[in-house]
Amino acid sequence: MALADIKKSTEQKMNKSIETLKANLAKVRTGRAHPGILDSVMVDYYGNPTPINQVANLTLIDARTIGVQPWEKKMLGAIEKAIRDSDLGLNPASFGEMIRVPTPPLTEERRKEMVKLAKGEGEDAKIAVRNVRRDANEALKKLLKDKACTEDEERRTQEEIQKLTDKFVAEIDKTVAEKEKEVMTV
Repeated sequence: MALADIKKSTEQKMNKSIETLKANLAKVRTGRAHPGILDSVMVDYYGNPTPINQVANLTLIDARTIGVQPWEKKMLGAIEKAIRDSDLGLNPASFGEMIRVPTPPLTEERRKEMVKLAKGEGEDAKIAVRNVRRDANEALKKLLKDKACTEDEERRTQEEIQKLTDKFVAEIDKTVAEKEKEVMTV
């Protein structure tokens, strides 16, 4: 594996960590409704636990209400039960062929819990980025040991990887801060 390959794969892995962080933060509830908060809800679809977005269409009715339109009428009750049984604290109500899911406004205490959750996700992402850095540095040391690169090349590449790490850690901090601001906005 060449130095350029190590740098490229390191950057790709760090990018994946950021993407994972953003996906995880999308599930953290804010004061506004968004269909992503129902992503973790599993519906009993003919005996198989199935993600809700595979049995229904999720839309936003207004800033605080999610609309769930099942693709099969007979799934209405199962979907409503799955949402109610989830630990999201939501209380769905059927209106004809649609389920309305009002999202209650977050209390100050709940907002602080959500911020703590977001910071935890940020820490996990930083750990992932640092693990990628460690793996890259070990690969560099192996190249040096196998005499596939010079000490100067190894040191220079290590510095570049450290700069990448710093850049991604700063991006993680920025992303978490944005989410924190979004959660705390009433």
